[in-house]
Amino acid sequence: MLGLAERAFAAGWNAVRLNQRNCGGTESLTSTLYNSGLSGDYRAVLTELIGRDSLPEIFFAGYSMGGNLVLKMAGELAGGAPRQLSGIAGVCPALELALCVDAVGLPSNFVYERHFVKDLKDRMRRKAKLFPGKFDLGPMVRVRTLREFDDVITATYCGFRDASDYYARSSALRVTGGIRVPTLMVTAQDDPFVPFASFSDPAIVKNSNIRLDAPARGGHCAFISRQSGENRFWAEAGVMEFF
Repeated sequence: MLGLAERAFAAGWNAVRLNQRNCGGTESLTSTLYNSGLSGDYRAVLTELIGRDSLPEIFFAGYSMGGNLVLKMAGELAGGAPRQLSGIAGVCPALELALCVDAVGLPSNFVYERHFVKDLKDRMRRKAKLFPGKFDLGPMVRVRTLREFDDVITATYCGFRDASDYYARSSALRVTGGIRVPTLMVTAQDDPFVPFASFSDPAIVKNSNIRLDAPARGGHCAFISRQSGENRFWAEAGVMEFF
């Protein structure tokens, strides 16, 4: 994200980086939690950039969870997208959340899931100290997986019935068919967290507004080229070229 913003700024563009709620030292600013369905946050930024800053062309790029969110925003806007929204890019977008969570839960990804769960728990403990009485962390003690965390924390405090309801309502793939602005999806066929099968869905394949770049290798949000120079970080260069 830093690299992409640097490229945009060097090209003479405005570059805005958005922290999810509670990320980047913002935990004290709101009592709410981030989740993969909050595309309205991105829409609020879009509205402000148009209304307050009068920007004539605006592009959104998101990585992983952020990729799901920018694609979800574009799909929800559908044919009503403002003319200033000129393009969308999702790099390794987690656009079918249930499949992604199941992939993270595979034995081969044990070390990653353990890291993610620990980070989420630590974040919730900090959050609970900032807003005493708002969060009951008792059920979190038994949480060992991302799905369990979403069941007892995300669903409880973000208005979902359970993790399955959260994934179903928050996945961009549900509305991808409605995207009407030029859109780039970049993913790697060997991504350990985002199953490549998601990208063969008719909502993507049959939408002429979407271009899919899917090299065989690249991992999750990596795409580091063997070549030095301008295209060393291949995905960033590709997103800027598309925009």
